[in-house]
Amino acid sequence: MKAQSAGLRLDKAISDNSDVSRTQANDLIKADAVLVNGQVKKAKYKVLENDIVSFDIPEPEVLSYEAENIPLDIVYEDDDVAVINKPQGMVVHPSAGHQTGTLVNALMYHMTNLSSINGVIRPGIVHRIDKDTSGLLMVAKNDQAHEFLAAQLKEHTSKRRYVAIVHGNLLNDRGMIEAPIGRNAKDRKKQAVISGGKPALTHFEVLERFGDFTLVSLTLETGRTHQIRVHMAYIGHPIAGDPLYGPKNALKPNHGQFLHAQMLGFEHPTSHQWLEFELDPPKLFQATLDKLRKD
Repeated sequence: MKAQSAGLRLDKAISDNSDVSRTQANDLIKADAVLVNGQVKKAKYKVLENDIVSFDIPEPEVLSYEAENIPLDIVYEDDDVAVINKPQGMVVHPSAGHQTGTLVNALMYHMTNLSSINGVIRPGIVHRIDKDTSGLLMVAKNDQAHEFLAAQLKEHTSKRRYVAIVHGNLLNDRGMIEAPIGRNAKDRKKQAVISGGKPALTHFEVLERFGDFTLVSLTLETGRTHQIRVHMAYIGHPIAGDPLYGPKNALKPNHGQFLHAQMLGFEHPTSHQWLEFELDPPKLFQATLDKLRKD
């Protein structure tokens, strides 16, 4: 290792002396793929001037997709846009570990045209909702429609409203959560409210109270990754069933998080008419609400 790297953490030294990012270096170290003088070391190891650091970078997984005959609930469709009711448990687009069974795989089977702006892995995808979130999602069927819809999301002129069951009894009937969101420094799978994060704004309104749980309506002004889940956990009322940010097995049977994209509204890219769609939560969500009302 070069003299100027002496004293640096192993992950920092690797990123400073190669094309590997610090995050990738950490992943390699965690996989025991990095050797220092022939021995496995942790990321916090401080390198010495004459250390010999070696590692192998695995070949990247080639992502691809194929059309799959997966049932799809198409709420609306024309030549420019489609609105899909995504079921809970479905990943939106292919990624490492999820190359089949995604919404994109289904879209490719049911629709002949999709926008190409987001590349071959995310055709038609203008915005996403989490795997364990159900509900409404807009899809662009050509590039012009994609740009028009994406601009509305960026300018906050489209509307998105969610409904969720959260832990606890909220103090106020309505409120606003304005807190910046960025990557969690301790867990790369999670987001967190952090100083220097991207601005994020969520409005909430209490619909029903059940003592230990509350049914809330949530409206987004920004669209950060995991925004609702992070914001509700931040104020001490995480989404019930949330596998990352909330207590596990709090509502039984636990079949994922109780978060549903209930309403979606936007201006049509060609007709410029305002389109608005609203769908009730899925059966499990409704059944859980019925049980809470009886208890």
